[in-house]
Amino acid sequence: MKKIPRVAFFPDSFLEVNGVAMTSKRLIGYAKRHGYPYLCIHAGKKTETATDESVKYLSLKRSVVSVPMDEDLKYDPLFQRHTNRVLRELMEFKPDVIHITGLNDVSIVGAYLSWKLQIPMVGSWHTNLHEFAARRLTRMFRFLPQKTLDSMTGFAERKIMDGAVLYYKMPKVILSPNQELVDLLGKGTKRVSRIMTRGVDTDKFSPEKRTVHDDIFRFGFVGRLRAEKNVRLLADLEKKLLEAGKTNFKFVIVGEGNEREWLEKNMKNAEITGFLDGEKLSEAYANMDVFVFPSETDAFGNVAQEANASGVPAIVTNQGGPKFIIKHNESGFVAENFDDFVKYSLALMDNPEKLAVMKKQSRTNAMSSSWDAVFEAVYDAYREAIEIAEKQKAEKAEAA
Repeated sequence: MKKIPRVAFFPDSFLEVNGVAMTSKRLIGYAKRHGYPYLCIHAGKKTETATDESVKYLSLKRSVVSVPMDEDLKYDPLFQRHTNRVLRELMEFKPDVIHITGLNDVSIVGAYLSWKLQIPMVGSWHTNLHEFAARRLTRMFRFLPQKTLDSMTGFAERKIMDGAVLYYKMPKVILSPNQELVDLLGKGTKRVSRIMTRGVDTDKFSPEKRTVHDDIFRFGFVGRLRAEKNVRLLADLEKKLLEAGKTNFKFVIVGEGNEREWLEKNMKNAEITGFLDGEKLSEAYANMDVFVFPSETDAFGNVAQEANASGVPAIVTNQGGPKFIIKHNESGFVAENFDDFVKYSLALMDNPEKLAVMKKQSRTNAMSSSWDAVFEAVYDAYREAIEIAEKQKAEKAEAA
């Protein structure tokens, strides 16, 4: 029987609304359901501890000088003031392995204490920070000549990625959501690099949640309305559909962000709902006919998988993780450029028979994505990190 490791988990995003937080909560739910000992150290509204069966939580308050990173996610430059408090918890819990999720205040404390206490570490990659930063710089400095802008953002993207690779040399095992990142980080860090996909709740996201039965064709988007999500493509797509003579359609855009006002001003047939969750989110997905996800920076793309589970084929870019989720011409399309977004959108509007087949295939593909299988692989990574550390320790003892 496999030994169950004691895990100290340092998620950079936990109480926020995003894919990283959702995955983190599901991982903890998996540990709780199986009775596995788990310590979750995260940022919260106040500093306190709580216990829920086999899971213990340590919430740490961020300071007033915290810097906004993305909607409700922040970075606290003073977060390391909690280090001794975290150290006491670790000494009491006695973890076999530490798990960090990125390059932010919470994980930095976890990485430091992993080194200090010589506890093996697993690092999971969830967010393409280098690409996010480049997109935001592009938005901030779009008044510059294109050549200058491309040079500046390209340099920033490379340097941020170099720094991230250096940071991820600390874990014994690295987990990434798509094969491109697995290969890139494995090569750059010389560490064991494994894949960690994400599952989908096929009960929560289901075609049965559909509540509209009219003749309006609905394109959908779910996510943060920010520059790195490339959401202005939605307005460009609407314009092309109108030029093609299409009128009986609308865009259902779910999310919040600083691009919302621009979209409201520049789209004619758009319903922007703001943030949704629970049944309202499930209904929004199921009421879509085609999901349009123009982001080029997502490491995975939970929303494309949630759309498929809802019986909605997705059109995604050929950049980042979503292209690994969507099976081209089966559960959606992988677009090489903007013209492809237009072509595939029109094709599905004009061919209801093909759309019906792709809706069924989308649901079928999503049904094979099990969260339990994902987290069993994470626990295998925990064991592998422990084994690597024990082997390295033994080799050092022999050399001495």
